[in-house]
Amino acid sequence: MATAALAAPARGLGAAPLAGFLAATALALAAALRAPAGTAVLGLALFGILHNVLELRYVTGRFESVLAGPFLKLLVALITGIVLCRLLPVSTASRAAEILLVYGLLAAACLHALRRRPWLLAASAALLLLAATASLSFPGYHFVVLTHLHNLVPLLFLLEWSRGLPRGRAAFMAVQCGWVLVVPALLLGGTLDGWAAPATATADRLAVSYTPPGWLDGSAGLRFVAVFAFLQTMHYVVWVWFLPRYAPEASAAFERRAPGLRGRRAWALGLAAGAALAVLFASDYAQGKALYAALASYHAYLEFPVLLVLVLGIDPTGRKPRASR
Repeated sequence: MATAALAAPARGLGAAPLAGFLAATALALAAALRAPAGTAVLGLALFGILHNVLELRYVTGRFESVLAGPFLKLLVALITGIVLCRLLPVSTASRAAEILLVYGLLAAACLHALRRRPWLLAASAALLLLAATASLSFPGYHFVVLTHLHNLVPLLFLLEWSRGLPRGRAAFMAVQCGWVLVVPALLLGGTLDGWAAPATATADRLAVSYTPPGWLDGSAGLRFVAVFAFLQTMHYVVWVWFLPRYAPEASAAFERRAPGLRGRRAWALGLAAGAALAVLFASDYAQGKALYAALASYHAYLEFPVLLVLVLGIDPTGRKPRASR
C-alpha cells in the first residue's frame, strides 16, 4: 500500500511523545469533566478548521496511492453531495439523502478495494445494505454514532503509523488505547462522575447532538458531552501536534501532490480559515457550526476508504495482501 514507499521512523520515539500524550490526556480529561460544553465549543472554534487541513494533508500524503485518480474524483463528488445536504435546512429528506450518499461512498470504497475478492465484496454489500436500512430507520442514532466514531479513528491511523517503530511500539499503543478506549469507558460508566461539574443549559443543548436519542434522560447526556469534549481534544492533539511533528514523510508526499501548499502554507491556510470561522462562531454559533459541519465532511469521509484498507489489511491496487508484521 502507499505507506510502503514512505520512510519509517529510524529510531524509537523516546519518552517525550509518550509524556506529551499522557499530559494531554490529563489536561483534556480535567477540562472535559469541569467544563465539557466550553471545551467542546472552544476547541472546535480554535482548532476545527486547522485540524481539517492538517488531517487532509496527512491522509492524502501517506495514502496517496489509495486516494488518487478517478477513485478520488468519485469520492470528492460524493462528499460534495454530502456537503450540499448539510448546507440545506435540516429535514427528513436532507438527512436521508446524506445517509444514502454516505453508504454510496462506502460502497464505492468496497468496490475499489475488493473488486478482486468477489465473495468478500458480496458480503460487504449485504452488510452495507443492512446498515443502511438501520441508519435510515434510526437516523438520530446514525449521526450520533458517526460523530463519536470520527473521534475514535485516530487509533487506527496511529496503529498503522507505529508499525515502522523499531522499538517501543507496545508502550506507544498502550497509551493510545488508554485515551481512546479506557478513559471514555470510565466517563460513560459514571466512574468519574464525582469530579464532573453539574450540567448547564449549554451542555444540555449539546447533549442532543452527542447522545443516542434513547439515552437523553438522566445523567447520560452530560457523560456523552464529556466524552465528546475529551475525545475531540485528543483528536486535535493527534492531528495538530503529533502527526505533523513525527510523520514528516506524509507531509512531504502531500507537498509533491500540492506544491502550492508547501511548508508553512498549509498551516497558514488552516489558521486563516479557522480565524474567519471563529468570527462567525462568535457572532452566530449555530450558523458557524452548520458551516463547519458541511466543510468538515471532506476530511471526515475521505478517511473511510483508507480505514477500509487498514481494517482489511489489503493492497488497494488488488495485487496482493499487505504483509503482516
